[in-house]
Amino acid sequence: MIKAYAKSDIGKIREINQDAYYITDSPFEDIQLFMLADGMGGYNGGEIASQLAIKTARSYIENNFKQTPKDRDSIIQLLGSSMEYANMVVYEKSKEVEELGGMGTTLEICLIHNNKVYIGHIGDSSIYRIRKQFTRKLTQDHSYVQKLVKDGTITKEEAVHHPQKNMLMKALGCNAFIEPDVMVKGFLKQDIIVMASDGLTNMISQQDIYDEVKKDIERAPIELVKKANKNGGYDNITVVVIKNI
Repeated sequence: MIKAYAKSDIGKIREINQDAYYITDSPFEDIQLFMLADGMGGYNGGEIASQLAIKTARSYIENNFKQTPKDRDSIIQLLGSSMEYANMVVYEKSKEVEELGGMGTTLEICLIHNNKVYIGHIGDSSIYRIRKQFTRKLTQDHSYVQKLVKDGTITKEEAVHHPQKNMLMKALGCNAFIEPDVMVKGFLKQDIIVMASDGLTNMISQQDIYDEVKKDIERAPIELVKKANKNGGYDNITVVVIKNI
């Protein structure tokens, strides 16, 4: 049985909330689907991009899951295709409407099926898995700063306060084609998945996430948002917590 809790907040600085999320209200075809998107773009472009990406990817998965073979590779392919389709829809929309030019969004998808979590990822929102006493970040940010860390140009510690921290190398809706990261991980009994926009992860530590989730899973999203706001709340904050009970 899967339990999920979520919270999205505008934060203390931004005028609109460009984050969006979706949590399954009822299991569909033996899958449960969770999504998180952090939009960017002037006017209300970011808000439109994040909502449109989630709506499009969700409908693509729901329309195609039944006829998809239930093996690992086929589900991974489905997830990747759903993100490519969402990318096309957001990209076309940004071309149609002048004010929406250049809009884009991050997108995280967790599709849970048969004690496995199929993950789709593009951008710098994050997905963590907490298993027993260990927290592991499953995604790698598609950001300029993460590339510098990977190349050994700067340290992880230097990355935290780097001036170009928000510069993305990949996002959804900005180009005609994308290459999202798609993977599958075990999701065993008592495992917890945490999905978060960078408005949360830039404001609090991985240890904070672990502590709040372990303390009270139902209240964790509320408490994490509170903490992020207390530490500055410079961006919209969204967190989704999913537990395999």
